[in-house]
Amino acid sequence: MRLAIAAGLAGAALLARGRPEGMVLMEGTPAGAWRSFIAAAICLPAFLALRFFSWAQAGAGMEVLGRPLLAEFITYALGWVIFPLVTLWVAELWGRGAAWPRFVAGWNWINIVQYLVWLALAVPIALGASGLLLQGLTLAAFGYLVWLEWFTVRVALGLTGSRATAIVLLDLMIGVFLAGLAQRLSLG
Repeated sequence: MRLAIAAGLAGAALLARGRPEGMVLMEGTPAGAWRSFIAAAICLPAFLALRFFSWAQAGAGMEVLGRPLLAEFITYALGWVIFPLVTLWVAELWGRGAAWPRFVAGWNWINIVQYLVWLALAVPIALGASGLLLQGLTLAAFGYLVWLEWFTVRVALGLTGSRATAIVLLDLMIGVFLAGLAQRLSLG
């Protein structure tokens, strides 16, 4: 497992720098795709830190430790399952089903990069930073992370830019849906 984690992290670091050879380090078997979901456990502390930063900024108290936290756990888990399942169907529809396990492994591992970028941005926000510079940094971070996913999708599945864009938009829509679901679940 350590070797798979090291390879996944190294591959994600290469992809994060726009280097397609990062996909070579991703396991391309169904078993490798399953192993890559360890990234969800690695990302969980960062996810929780981001949620607590957000709640603290909103002035929430201990009430977030009940239903809202449970709602976040549920939608976090769903996010790691729904997108891969939907993309399996899309990859097979587009004749790219054989490339799907490597794609899922790549997608899982780049999530660590994405969480690290959001955490780096959350620290100045948690310390009270605001203003135009912070807005610019947030926009730049979002743009970079969208590009990273697009690049990973395109390289892993061998898709055209427009099809890779469709996959990224699908992921963003799932994310918006899950955020709304988390909010509804936390309110009861």
